Amino acid sequence: MTSRNLAFLSNYAIYSALVVIAIAFFSHAFEVAFSVKNVDDKTSFDFAKTDRWGRIGTAMMVLGVIFNFLGIIFRGMSAHRVPWGNMYEFSITGSFAFGAAYLYALAKYKVRWLGLPVSIATLLTLGTAITVLYRPSAPLVPALKSTWLAIHVSAAIISGGVFLLANTVAATYLILDRMEERGGRPEWAKRLPSLEALDQLSYRLVAFVFPLWTFAVIAGAIWAESAWGRYWGWDPKETWAFITWVAYAAYLHARVTVGWRGRRAAWLCLFAGSTFLFNYVYVNIWGTGRHTYSGL
Repeated sequence: MTSRNLAFLSNYAIYSALVVIAIAFFSHAFEVAFSVKNVDDKTSFDFAKTDRWGRIGTAMMVLGVIFNFLGIIFRGMSAHRVPWGNMYEFSITGSFAFGAAYLYALAKYKVRWLGLPVSIATLLTLGTAITVLYRPSAPLVPALKSTWLAIHVSAAIISGGVFLLANTVAATYLILDRMEERGGRPEWAKRLPSLEALDQLSYRLVAFVFPLWTFAVIAGAIWAESAWGRYWGWDPKETWAFITWVAYAAYLHARVTVGWRGRRAAWLCLFAGSTFLFNYVYVNIWGTGRHTYSGL
């Protein structure tokens, strides 16, 4: 099969992932919307009647992640390299990592309630990749032709997917905490986990992936020495990667040593995640320096 055909297969797989995850989004939306019951002027939710929609949404998310993975594989095969050479490829791989992290958490912690926000975020990422960031499959720029590309970038992308899932959980915590502070959760929110469970899940996700992010930063420094003759140069991307590491280290330190829990920990988690997103979006697209490989 020619590189051109493989590139087309990659595009079709990503388009298929977009369509299937859109179905997942509507399924999860229907699960919530059609569970509403109005009895005696009181609103309640009966999710037993819409459980089928939730299961369809989960199945579509699984299928969407599979299509996303195939799109990444075919993209790499078409270019005869690992598919992480520009922002389009970073984005489709990042959406896969985010979706895979959600499915792992779903299997382990039964968090199907995250299906709606995860499907929205994945649709936005893939939609932006296809419409704004897309670049034809092409060889790598010389600076990226290294074994360290596969090692460093894969670790960074996996870490980013799990970090963003932890941020989604932290944001949910803050929203529900605000509701309870104002007098209690509405009926639809009573189905969601307790604040304590959300707080613990966010912490576990960060603690699980933080060592991998540490490895990604170290691997990047080793690659920089091999490519440019120095381990660290305070390039904007290097600097923000370090800031993200410090922010998440502060989050873990605050929880384990200082004993932060709840609202303060959730805000700190969101701050750390914002530094990752700033690095991923702004520095990659509009930043300057040796790490500008967006292809835009």
